[in-house]
Amino acid sequence: MTLAKKSAAEFIGTFWLVLGGCGAAVLAAGFPEMGIGFVGVALAFGLTVLTMAFAIGHISGCHLNPAVSIGLAVAGRFKASELPAYIIAQVLGAFLAAAVLAWIASGAPGFDLAGGLASNGYGEHSPGGYSMGAGFVTEVVMTLMFLIIILGATDKRAPAGFAPIAIGLGLTLIHLISIPVTNTSVNPARSTGPALIVQGWAVAQLWMFWVAPIIGAAIAGIVYRWFEE
Repeated sequence: MTLAKKSAAEFIGTFWLVLGGCGAAVLAAGFPEMGIGFVGVALAFGLTVLTMAFAIGHISGCHLNPAVSIGLAVAGRFKASELPAYIIAQVLGAFLAAAVLAWIASGAPGFDLAGGLASNGYGEHSPGGYSMGAGFVTEVVMTLMFLIIILGATDKRAPAGFAPIAIGLGLTLIHLISIPVTNTSVNPARSTGPALIVQGWAVAQLWMFWVAPIIGAAIAGIVYRWFEE
């Protein structure tokens, strides 16, 4: 499979992750009387990864996340030379999804980008008002555990064919834990797409949603590599 085709698959998959997950948060979470709430949003993010893992896992590995790509590279499961193409494709897919979501959401009366478009944040922009320090630790730990799940579920010694289920449910659980803290990133591309549309505070706080997930992913890659020795 050529790098161009793998990158295209990553673009499509990340587009679906952001449109599905952030779309659930923006369009359906608080819908009067029958909104899906943050439990539904958590499930939506998990379902995007689950469905794309089956759809494009055999093409690109279905990373959909710069931190995942970096963690896999650290673990020796992915070529570092392919990181730039993957990360660019993931960020572009996330940005297009956020733009499409903003356009759809603007069709309802009263829509305002000041609502954040499901952007990630800390302090006054954390759903629960959590501090930057709490958010940083949360993103590091949640991404670390996400990569441990991914690396373990895709290990050649693990039962074959079940990895997408474990990974999708793992991401759901991560969202159930951390939506109140940072609105859950664990994915720099997912954070970048909405932030570039919202601008302002979302871009100012974006640094944390690159740095913390990458640290967590790199630690997981080192730890799992030790398990394989």
